[in-house]
This record gives sequence, structure tokens and C-alpha cells, in this order.
Amino acid sequence: MDLAKVLTQIDDVLYTWLLIYLLAGSGIYFTIRTRFVQIRRFKDALQCMMEKKEGDKGVSSFQALMIATASRVGTGNMAGVATAIILGGPGAAFWMWLMAILGSASAFIESTLAQIYKKKEGDSFKGGPAYYIERALHARWLGIIFAISLIATFAFGFNGLQAYNIVSAFAVYTTDIEASILPTVIGLLLAIAALYIFFAGDVIGKISSVLVPTMAGLYIAVGIFVIITNITKIPGVLAIVMQDAFNFKSIFGGFTGSCMVLGIKRGLFSNEAGMGSAPNASASATVSHPAKQGLAQIISVYIDTLLICSTTVFLILLTGDWADSGYSGIPLLQQCVARVIGPVGIHFVTVIVCLFAFTSIIGNYFYAEANILFITKNPAVMAIFRVAAAIMVFIGAGNSLDVAWSLADITMGLEAVVNIIAIVLLGNIAFKALDDYEAQKAMGLDPVFYETNIGLTDTDVWKPEGVEEAPSDVGGDTGIRM
Repeated sequence: MDLAKVLTQIDDVLYTWLLIYLLAGSGIYFTIRTRFVQIRRFKDALQCMMEKKEGDKGVSSFQALMIATASRVGTGNMAGVATAIILGGPGAAFWMWLMAILGSASAFIESTLAQIYKKKEGDSFKGGPAYYIERALHARWLGIIFAISLIATFAFGFNGLQAYNIVSAFAVYTTDIEASILPTVIGLLLAIAALYIFFAGDVIGKISSVLVPTMAGLYIAVGIFVIITNITKIPGVLAIVMQDAFNFKSIFGGFTGSCMVLGIKRGLFSNEAGMGSAPNASASATVSHPAKQGLAQIISVYIDTLLICSTTVFLILLTGDWADSGYSGIPLLQQCVARVIGPVGIHFVTVIVCLFAFTSIIGNYFYAEANILFITKNPAVMAIFRVAAAIMVFIGAGNSLDVAWSLADITMGLEAVVNIIAIVLLGNIAFKALDDYEAQKAMGLDPVFYETNIGLTDTDVWKPEGVEEAPSDVGGDTGIRM
């Protein structure tokens, strides 16, 4: 049996017949119901992103944003975009942009819900879809299903793919003989480094808050240089993107491999809006109102897709001969950058890929750890999981291109289905939180949230002053049952 072929077939069915409609539909629904919050409250989102931490527990809004961005901003912004353009055409870029704008409304909803239903864990907070599914939908069994799918996606699917892309970035430097041992050497080094950080988890937020802005800034700076030096070609590139995006004969003639499907798939892999990953980081932030972290996560989606993915799009399309280069993925991007800024471009892309991939690995682990803790707090289970996650980094370094991408797509898709269903069912709670935030802003106040503001009685950390916490295993009545 050809594993790559089987995985590709499952991947095609999942996205063609289910996820496209769920992602686009939920994004449109939340955009309308929040009255385009991702545009109306853009200035607020920037302010919320930079707010200082409330109290001495948890992490700051900026650190939570950087953890989320560390996971979002990975090699998918580079290899994923390059692969989508080669396989689906330049029009894939348009569909990535559109999904980012629509998906940012979904990102606001899921991150706001994660803040509302977060739980205290010592001096920090834990939360995410598994937690709000259990607490608000009263369905721990579904929360466990989500947690398992997220763990499979991030600790095994995504981290294996990040390791694979690092290996592909070094392929340009090796002979055939060296290339045969490259996955083993790089996989082993990555696994050891990852294992160290997995067991020293308290450094994840600090590492992400330094590396993510640095690597993203460097990459965007090179993109801006390329755009400025090729400014006369920009209108032509945009025309090619738009023309290909609306070539309906091409889209519907080969739907599963079209620019629309590939753009949506790579867009979801890149910005993760609606799939339930970023809420795990959002829940860890200490803020005065849940909507603040929901707004901050809008910026994370924009950074990921509208800035970093767009940088990759222009770096590739401005070279002009990308379609006949014979390259794909990271090697394609290396050659495109080298054509513009010289051979140093290859080395630059290699360094950026390593930074993007490694920060994604530690950001992905942060998400998976939160969901392991949702299922069990047994220290032995956690230790075994950390070792298994490091082993998967090693194994992923030796995967093939088709297996690496298809496995990541499938686990990501299953996770997204569960989360989208949950946030649609719980959307009214987030809408009320947004209304409460905006009402306080209209009065000139710095919004402060209590569960009673929106008629809840079942949160852990948003009780009015003088009211004790509800028992962690008893949910209030949200009017929703499963």
C-alpha cells in the first residue's frame, strides 16, 4: 500500500467536501455577527497587543501573542506558500489573504472563549478549546477528542513537518552521499534541543517573545527590499494573482488541486485561524477583559498571513521565472531570493527557515502540553509525552514531502472540525463579551470583566469580588447542552 497516496486521498476528501465550507462559512458568520470586528477594532487590537500584564500570574498579552505567533509563523509561511503557488498557481495567494481576513473573526471568537473559560494552574493559567468544550458545552468526552486531535496535530504532525523543512533547507549544501545522512544528523540535533526546552517549559514564552519578532522582522525587511527594488513589477504580479484566483474553469476543472483549495489549506496551516490552536496560548495571558486577548489574536493572524506569507508571495512571483525553475518548497524560495540579492540569499533563507521552524516546534509543544494536562496531570504521562514529541521531531526529519504535508493537513483538519462546531455553538457568549467590552470603552473605561456582566455563573477566574470560585468540575448553565 502506498502510504503517501492514501494520505493524499483522505486529505483531498476532507478539505474538498467539508473544511472549505466550514472555514469559509464560520469566518463569514463571525465577521457579520461581530460587525467586522477585525476591521472596526483594529486600533484597539494594536493597543491590547502591547498591554502590560495584569497582576503577577500568567503571561503578558504580548507574550501570549508571541507564543501563538511562534506556532503560526513557521515554515508553512515559506514552504507552504511556495508549494501552493507551484501546485495551484499564483491565485492561491488571494485565497490565503481572504481566509486570513475572514478567519481573523474566528480567531477573535475562539481566543475570547479561551480567556472566559481559562483555569488557574498554580501561578499560571491553562485553557483552550478542550476547556471551553468541557465547561460550556458540558461535554468532556468531546473535549478529550479535541485534545487528542490537537496533540496529534502539533506534537506529531506539525513538528515532524517543521523538522522536514529544516532538512530541505540544507539540501542545497550537500552531495548525494551527504544528503542521505542529513535527515539523521539534523533530526538528532533538533530532537535533543527540543527535548531540553520541553523539560524547561518556563522559558517558552521568553524565547518566543525574543525570536519571533526578530526573525519576522528580518524576513519582512528582505521582502520590503525586494518589493522596493522591483516596484514597477508589483501591478503585474497583483494582476496575475487576481486573474488566476478567479479562473473558474481552472478552479472547478481540477478542484482538489486548484488555487482555491490549496490557498485555503495552506492559509489554514499558516495562520491557524479557527482551528483551535492559538486559544491555548490566549488562555495563558493575564488581561482585564477576555475580549482584549481576542483582539490581540487578530493581529497575530494579520502578521502571519498578510505580512509574512505575502512576503513569500512577492519574493517568488517577482523573480518572473518561478514556474519553470524546477524547484518547489524551501529550495524554490532559496533560489528566488538568490536571484534578487545574490548567493547570500540562499544562506539567509536557510537561517530564517531554521528560526521559523524551531520557534514553531516549541510553540507547538506549548499547545500540546496544555491539552495533555487537560486529559491527565500524571507526571509520568507528561514525561513520556515529551520524549515521544522529541522522537517525532527526529522521525519527521526523514519524511517525504507528500507524507509530511498530507499527515499535517489531515490531523489539522480533524482538529479544526471539532473546534469550529464548538465555537459556532458558543459564539453568543463571545458576542456578549464583545458587547460588554465595547460598552465599557464607550464610557471611557478600561474594560474589566466579570462573568455576571454577560449572565454567566460557571467561570473560574472571572468572579465578582467577594464571590468564591465555582468548583472546577461543575459548569454553570449557558443554555447549551450536548
